[in-house]
Amino acid sequence: MSAVSASDAVSNGTASNDEAILLRSDSDGIATLTLNRPKQYNALSTGLMSEVQAALDDLREDHSVKVAILEASGKGFCAGHDLKEMRAGDGRTYFEAVFKQCSRMMLAITRLPQPVIAKVHGIATAAGCQLVATCDLAVASNDAHFATPGVNIGLFCSTPMVALSRAVGRKTAMEMLLTGEGIDAATAERMGLINRAVPPGELDRITLEYAEKIASKSPLTLKIGKEAFYRQIEMDLEQAYNYASEVMTTNMLARDAEEGIDAFIEKRDPKWTGE
Repeated sequence: MSAVSASDAVSNGTASNDEAILLRSDSDGIATLTLNRPKQYNALSTGLMSEVQAALDDLREDHSVKVAILEASGKGFCAGHDLKEMRAGDGRTYFEAVFKQCSRMMLAITRLPQPVIAKVHGIATAAGCQLVATCDLAVASNDAHFATPGVNIGLFCSTPMVALSRAVGRKTAMEMLLTGEGIDAATAERMGLINRAVPPGELDRITLEYAEKIASKSPLTLKIGKEAFYRQIEMDLEQAYNYASEVMTTNMLARDAEEGIDAFIEKRDPKWTGE
């Protein structure tokens, strides 16, 4: 976990890192958000989801940040929704609000201009697995474990299903959802849920390498490309090509595209302006 100063802590009304349920640390264009409910395996309480949403809203307007890393403290990445909190909830209105809040948070990750990398250790289950599937890239330690186990407690992982079914093949997603059985990091890598499974001691370094490589690119190009990726993937083939052609035309007219092409021709490093 990245070192964070007290001024970087994000919390529900507190200034102490020990009490903050979400931490943020920025360095060289990379923002690291750390889920910080270790005793609860970083379960997504309504409070934590609110803090993540607020942090994502801040990142959207922060042009100094080119890429974000989402990590977690303690023994696991995220155990899903806070079931104790949910059992204390009362009725349909409450549950609708919780799941809509979670869906807004997941959509905010997808719609964030900056790419988001999940750095996963320990468990990532239910909505925690959804969080991994939602992030643009994911790196996990070899000992990480992924599951959508809701079926085991009578609660099908329907909202995690949305992200999972878009990240992996249908049969694989249905196997996880219907059996509730977990998979290890090597399997998650083979099925495309994560990009790489790495030794625990290499997790920080390799995740940072991904982030630094992405941060070296034009922020405008990253924004254009990420938005286009998620829009075209839901289109039919012809519509996707028409849309992508328009995107490339707009991109080609950008100053960063001109600079990048000129730098390539002149065999020098480009100087991005984000325009």
